[in-house]
Amino acid sequence: MARLADYFVLVGYDHDKRGSGDGQGRIIQRFPEKEWEDNPFPEGIQLFCQPGGWQLVLERKSPNFFVAVLTKINSERHYCACFTFWEAVESSQQNHADVTDEDSKFIQTPQLFAPKSLVLVSQLDHTEVFRNCLGLIYTIYIDCLDFPLEKVIGNLLTCIVPITGGSQMDDENEEALRTISLGAGDRQVIQIPISDALPVTGCSVALLLKQLGINNVLDLFCAALTEHKILFLSSSYQRLTEACRALLALMFPLKYSFTYIPILPAQLIEVLSSPTPFIIGIHSSFRADMQDLLDVIVADLDGSTVVIPECIHISVLPEPYLAQTQTALSMVLDPELEYADYAFPPSSMSVSSMKFQDKEIRAVFLRLFAQLFQGYRWSLQIIRIHPEPVIRFHKVAFLAQRVLLDDDFLTKVLDGMAFAGFVSERGSPYRVCDLFDELVANEIERIRSEEGNPQKVLKHVKEISEMLHRNENPYPAVAMHKIQKPTEGSYLRMQRKTFPQLDEGMVQWIIDQATAKLKNAPPAVKAEMKCMVPMGPPTAAVIDRNGIILANSARRLEVVRNCITYIFENKMLEAKKMLPAMLRALKGRAARQCLTEELNLHVMQNRAVLDHQQFDYVVRMMNCALQDCTPLDEHVVAAAFLPLVTAFCRKLGSGVTQFAYSCVQEHLVWTNLQFWEAMFYSDVQNHIRALYLEMDSEQLLETGPVNGEREERSALEVGAEQLCMWPTYSKEKQQELIDKEESTVYSQAIHYGNRLTYLLLPLDTSKNRLLRSTAIGDMESVSNSFVTNSIAGSMAESYDTESGFEDAETSDVANSVVRFINRFVDKVCTESGVSSDHLKALHANLPDIVQMHIETLDAVHRESKRLPPIQKPKLLRPSLLIGEELVMEGLRVFLEPDGREESMGGSVGGPRILPAEGAIFLTSYRIIFKGVPIETLVGEQTVIRSFPVASFTKDKKISQHSRTEQDIQDRIQLRSSTFQLMKIAFDEEVGSEMVELFRKHIHKLRYPQYVHSSFAFTVGQAAKQVIEPKQKEKNPSLRTMSKNIMKNAKKTIGRQHITRKKFTPPTLDQRGIPAHGDNPDQISVSEEMEQSALTLSSTIRSTDKSTMSHVVERACCRDYQRLGLGTLSNSLTRSKNEPFRITTVNRMYGVCRSYPSLLIIPQTIQDNTMHRISRCYRQNRFPVVCWRNSRTKAVLLRSAGLHGKSVVGFFKSQNAPTAGPSPADSTSIEQEKYLQAVINSMPHYADTGGRNTLSSFTSTHMNSSGKWGSIRGSGRLNAYSLNSDVGVRLAGRETLSSQANGGPSDSHYFRQQRAGLYIIGEKSQLKGAKQDPLQQWEVVPIEIFDVRHVKNSFKKLMKACVPSSASSDPNLSYYRSLEESDWLSQLHKLLQVSVLVVELLDNGSSVLISLEDGWDVTTQVVSLVQLLSDQHYRTLEGFRLLVEKEWLSFGHRFSHRGAQTMASQSSGFTPVFLQFLDCVHQIHLQFPMEFEFSLYYLKFLAYHYVSNRFRTFLLDSDHERIELGLMYEEKGEKKPQHVYKSVWDYIDRLSKKTPIFFNYLYAPEDGEVLRPYGNISNLKVWDYYTHETLSEGPPYDWELVYGRREQMDDGERTDTMAPQTQRKIVWPCYDNQNKTEPDAISKLLEELQMLECELGQVPDKWKETWDKIKTTQRTESKQEGKHLSSSSLLMSSSLSHHRRSQCVYLHEAAVGSTLNLSLDTDSSTTSTPSSGVLGRKSTSTLYSQFQTSESEHRSYEGVLYKRGALLKAWKSRWFVLDKTKHQLRYYDSKSDTDVKGIVDLAEVESVTLGTAAMGAPKNIEEKAFFDLKTTKRVYNFCAQDCQSAQQWIDKIQSCLSDA
Repeated sequence: MARLADYFVLVGYDHDKRGSGDGQGRIIQRFPEKEWEDNPFPEGIQLFCQPGGWQLVLERKSPNFFVAVLTKINSERHYCACFTFWEAVESSQQNHADVTDEDSKFIQTPQLFAPKSLVLVSQLDHTEVFRNCLGLIYTIYIDCLDFPLEKVIGNLLTCIVPITGGSQMDDENEEALRTISLGAGDRQVIQIPISDALPVTGCSVALLLKQLGINNVLDLFCAALTEHKILFLSSSYQRLTEACRALLALMFPLKYSFTYIPILPAQLIEVLSSPTPFIIGIHSSFRADMQDLLDVIVADLDGSTVVIPECIHISVLPEPYLAQTQTALSMVLDPELEYADYAFPPSSMSVSSMKFQDKEIRAVFLRLFAQLFQGYRWSLQIIRIHPEPVIRFHKVAFLAQRVLLDDDFLTKVLDGMAFAGFVSERGSPYRVCDLFDELVANEIERIRSEEGNPQKVLKHVKEISEMLHRNENPYPAVAMHKIQKPTEGSYLRMQRKTFPQLDEGMVQWIIDQATAKLKNAPPAVKAEMKCMVPMGPPTAAVIDRNGIILANSARRLEVVRNCITYIFENKMLEAKKMLPAMLRALKGRAARQCLTEELNLHVMQNRAVLDHQQFDYVVRMMNCALQDCTPLDEHVVAAAFLPLVTAFCRKLGSGVTQFAYSCVQEHLVWTNLQFWEAMFYSDVQNHIRALYLEMDSEQLLETGPVNGEREERSALEVGAEQLCMWPTYSKEKQQELIDKEESTVYSQAIHYGNRLTYLLLPLDTSKNRLLRSTAIGDMESVSNSFVTNSIAGSMAESYDTESGFEDAETSDVANSVVRFINRFVDKVCTESGVSSDHLKALHANLPDIVQMHIETLDAVHRESKRLPPIQKPKLLRPSLLIGEELVMEGLRVFLEPDGREESMGGSVGGPRILPAEGAIFLTSYRIIFKGVPIETLVGEQTVIRSFPVASFTKDKKISQHSRTEQDIQDRIQLRSSTFQLMKIAFDEEVGSEMVELFRKHIHKLRYPQYVHSSFAFTVGQAAKQVIEPKQKEKNPSLRTMSKNIMKNAKKTIGRQHITRKKFTPPTLDQRGIPAHGDNPDQISVSEEMEQSALTLSSTIRSTDKSTMSHVVERACCRDYQRLGLGTLSNSLTRSKNEPFRITTVNRMYGVCRSYPSLLIIPQTIQDNTMHRISRCYRQNRFPVVCWRNSRTKAVLLRSAGLHGKSVVGFFKSQNAPTAGPSPADSTSIEQEKYLQAVINSMPHYADTGGRNTLSSFTSTHMNSSGKWGSIRGSGRLNAYSLNSDVGVRLAGRETLSSQANGGPSDSHYFRQQRAGLYIIGEKSQLKGAKQDPLQQWEVVPIEIFDVRHVKNSFKKLMKACVPSSASSDPNLSYYRSLEESDWLSQLHKLLQVSVLVVELLDNGSSVLISLEDGWDVTTQVVSLVQLLSDQHYRTLEGFRLLVEKEWLSFGHRFSHRGAQTMASQSSGFTPVFLQFLDCVHQIHLQFPMEFEFSLYYLKFLAYHYVSNRFRTFLLDSDHERIELGLMYEEKGEKKPQHVYKSVWDYIDRLSKKTPIFFNYLYAPEDGEVLRPYGNISNLKVWDYYTHETLSEGPPYDWELVYGRREQMDDGERTDTMAPQTQRKIVWPCYDNQNKTEPDAISKLLEELQMLECELGQVPDKWKETWDKIKTTQRTESKQEGKHLSSSSLLMSSSLSHHRRSQCVYLHEAAVGSTLNLSLDTDSSTTSTPSSGVLGRKSTSTLYSQFQTSESEHRSYEGVLYKRGALLKAWKSRWFVLDKTKHQLRYYDSKSDTDVKGIVDLAEVESVTLGTAAMGAPKNIEEKAFFDLKTTKRVYNFCAQDCQSAQQWIDKIQSCLSDA
């Protein structure tokens, strides 16, 4: 029973306090004056009577009514019903308040009205009853009815009504209580709700939906549940109250526990700035004050809007609940919507009234909560039953069972205070049940079955709404209300008196009378209908029915079960195979659950002792399962593992056992206090349940067998039974139960103190590493760091210098653990009701528990360190070259992915090769990483990434962010000029000092002090050399000799001869002395300045064994003889008629140190003038001839650019008057003579007819033989700033008509006659100079990039092709970066200039390239021109000659540009030679049939010219190589096996074994001149820059790749258990695709060799087989004529229309075969007709392995007798004279394909008739003998007769002449 109203208050306007501000109200009277003990009077009620403020008004207003709600601190609410009317203000009060007496005489004061409020204060919410009661009081007052107000008010305050409709009285008494009368002829019946738990709403909910709409109300509903601030606006106070009441009703069964003020007074508006959530209503007149509220959701009831600030995110209902709720609300509010589109809508459609709509809306939300909270009781944990139940809610378990762990809305609701109140109020298992409990327990199945059926849903909603309506209106048949109301307009009548002063004594007397009567009445007992709360269906059934569970496939679960079975059956080989798949499967939730279930099966009596490998695998799986969990999901997995980590163990020694918990400590879940609380409460609940079940079993044993159903009761059911029986127990029994429960909780607290100690204390407590703050990495093999020896592994030794640990460190760890456990114990014990004594004892024992465990761990740690460290992958040692030695042993690192997406799978697909774990090795040659991928799917593969130390360009430290499971200390990035990048993160076991030592060693190896300290020199040494600052000279004889030579050269100036002894070979290693070394040879060089030309034969008098033979053998001289630019013998009568000669003016490198010793100059130029001419050019690099066009006889010259003062000489007129001779003038004249001599060397230059005019120039070169490229088609030629004359003419856009007399045209700059010599110079150097039209040469100024641009371009190219990290910025994309590098633009310029020069040479004009210092761009252009013009340079031998001549002999600065030593370190790496090779690559792509070598050959050179493996590309000039002894060291030197000092020797040997360098498409056309397209759109990015092979490293060290493949083949053969399959998966960036997918020809050659081996035959060399096939195909094609077979098309040379290709070419790499690739022995070395000197073969003999039987290579052939060099025996041989290769070969017979010997015609000095010698064939006439004299020896031949002998002599002479 309760009072209907507690207080009646009369509140009026306070005239006394009215000032300049707003008015105030005051309480005039209050009844009763004495406060009730159970309900004190609320303060500040006058503020709520006039929320907008107390104000006087000019006209009387209609009375109004509203209910304000005041909330007390204890959350109890006062309902203040305010009835306000206005009274006229008396004149005395008005005058007193407003004006003075003087003013009143003159001013007529208007009538004012003051508000007065009648207020009822109650704890009950009966709005209509309050409205009627206060209205009746007002009616009595206003209509002056004859009822005493005191009696009416007294009766009102003494009305007693039941709280709920279930009082235990008879119906008459109950109806009497429900019917009230105030004694004024009135009668009211109060509807008492049946259940006070259900809110009473009337029509407020329906009104709210009508005002705001469905979606807005749902937004407010979600905002209130997720604790946001909500503010209602309206001009009606009662509407504000109704809206707030409705929102709270929608939240049922949750209760709002924050600030709730339906009507906020204006004076309290600052409450809106409160930081806590609230639901507040405020009058809309204060809307302007809302502007600053940035975190408040504003709902305007009058405007039907809800404004949500941008900074607020409201979590919405999860699907499908949101859509279902919206649909149900729509059906309730607008039932006609369903039939709106019907053609014949139903005639009768019942629209519910507002009251019924209100209950239907509430029913929808009630169903929603039943769905959201379904199965919630299964997640309740009852910790204590007596004396009071303590209930906890296991949120993670509930969300996990519902599969809503990631749902934001439900997670926030469960974390909110409203749900906490829900658990405390409804968690008890024994209490009164209401409608919500029935829905959750009994209607879930129905709700689930009705989903998707709107009619059934609506029917269920109506059923629930009827129950809600019945609860609010339990008595429908009530008597009519009888309430008197005032007459209409009565408030406008003039009142003569104000509301009367009531008699307080009378009112108090009535109250006292009623109170006394109530005391004597029997107390009303509220019906307590307590019962066991039904649990409802378990959540598992919900999941299975809805199918929400994320189940893995049955196969994955089978993998988990099988792997665990193998482990525990000790089948470790099978388990190891299945482990990667197992770890992969554990990414699924079902697989993790399956793992815990399977492991539980193997725990016997809480203990499972495993061996080391089993323990390792089990721990690894546990770590993998834990690391892949989400922060919430891992609670479920960790909870299942918690008993297992203390069960699985292994024996380490006598009495020492290691448990699994010491290896799974690295997961953050163990440091989560909420996890430990949930686990503790779960275990306590189980023990409390077991306690009471055991007690029940003891009781039931006396009466009969135990009922099985009772044993299956849940803890809540057990608790409900105990709560029901509690009142029946005696006090002793009750105390006994309380003590038992408390002891159970206490024992569990001790147990969990131990568990926390196990999982928080690290195994190695000396490392002071307790709880990790960083999250565990997301990679699967994180488990590798935690298996078995994770704390006992190899990393421990580098840090722990002592066994044991220091007390200070241990105390830090122990104190941290104790503090954490103390926090946990305090919280759970306080909530669980553990006594203070027990709590103190627990706190006292914890430090001892921790300390004892530390001592135990110390023994475990000591023993575990003795185990072999198997927690990390074994470090794989790399294969090394012979002579390559380790400088530093492997450092354990992680190779991290860079910006190349191939290794990460990326868009190309494939597994994640990187990151990989392994070691970084530093050798004397390379930096090597070798390891295995971290990704488990590819964990068995090997990852190799390496590059030569000499190619290292930059290292830098990179920022720390650990992507792996280890504690990474240092991360560095290494870049290489071979387009390789290593981002390595050092393992924690590698100290920082080791990292620094590693970097220092790299820099020492990369930049040695002297070039002879590099790998190319040290590889031959037996002893291991540590890098030292300076090495002792090992070649004193060589050094002394070179110094003496230079001194003697200076002394002999002016003498006629220089006499010197032969060079002593450098003694870098032990060498054999040649047999002929006893006789000193002499070289005589003429120094006389004669007018006549000097030939080499006249200046060099030496035998074939002299040192100068090495000079003659150099590439320059051999090539000059082939081109006919110089001769070696004066016996040939044509020698003095040659326009050019070989000069020895630079024999001692006195003129130009960077030029070779033998140079080609015009025949008419004397040596003494060369010194003066050379001074005009930079670096003294004067113009010399390097190539001559065999058809037009035009020559190509090269030089450096002119000095600034020398430029004028080029443009000075020959006829210009001079004041007198001067040194400058003489130099200019000598320059002019030199250039004129070059022009005069061209035989047809004097012919100035029409065919040589520029007007016919275009037609001439258009019809010239060869292939035209891109200069004509390019509009970018003018980008080179060619002068207007040459530029326009070469572009083919100008045709000048010649005048009748053939003279020059009118234009000053244009000459019709083509210049005899074009000089390509730098525009900046020639700026401002004017061309003399009378000169016969023409200067073409061009703009060309310098080496600085090349260097910067290369850096950008490397970053574009090998980015350090992936970038999402479109401005940093690959193609954008490639464009910004400007690399292709530079290639474009080089090709443009080269094609320009080719065109000039092909049309009869000579060209001088005179750019920069003559050793960079000049070399590039000159080399490209010769390559395009001369097909000989497109062969393997020719390309070698080209590189040796133009790059090595002419002094390209390889050491300086490659920064090979410490001295050149600052200059940086500038890849000029690489740029040339890229240009060759571009030409090769466009003309794949014109090159004998493959693209792999170019990549091989690009790699090894910076690798320093060979000595070929070391130093800057021949002069430096001679000083170091590199030029001649091969002669007479005994080479160590496998050590190749020259890259050409290596290529030569390798070419005999494999066709790796050979281009199968090679089918050249004679005299072919190539003109490639040079536009950027035609250029391709070289795959050398982007391709890598992680399986074997760079494929350019053939022995490493071949050796590894042999090992892999052996391994595959031994593994007989593995299934044999022909399939192979090829992964991008990992496998060498050219090897695994070879071209057809290589594959067929391999199969042929295999067949020959199987048949027991000696396999032929691949080249021999290839030549045979070509010969056969040629024969077939001749026989078949035009009907060519498909196979012959491959070899046919008639594919001229297919010759130019930009996309079709074979793979350059060799097949992954066994093609006799071993370099161990060389049984087929070609014997040369030398005098027994085992030195390096002549370069021309390197072509011997490519013997062919093609007719074009056999100019003349026949049988000759040859006299042997040693035994002097005559033998018959088959000789072949080859004009193309300029050699004389001989075989055993005509059919023999194996060359027995070669005579290089470049070495031939004379061919003369000979005489018969001893042992010669008989019956041969004397004239049939002839001798062939070379620089090395004399060959004796015998023909069949004198005619054939003369024929041979003529043929050989002809070859020499044509050269």
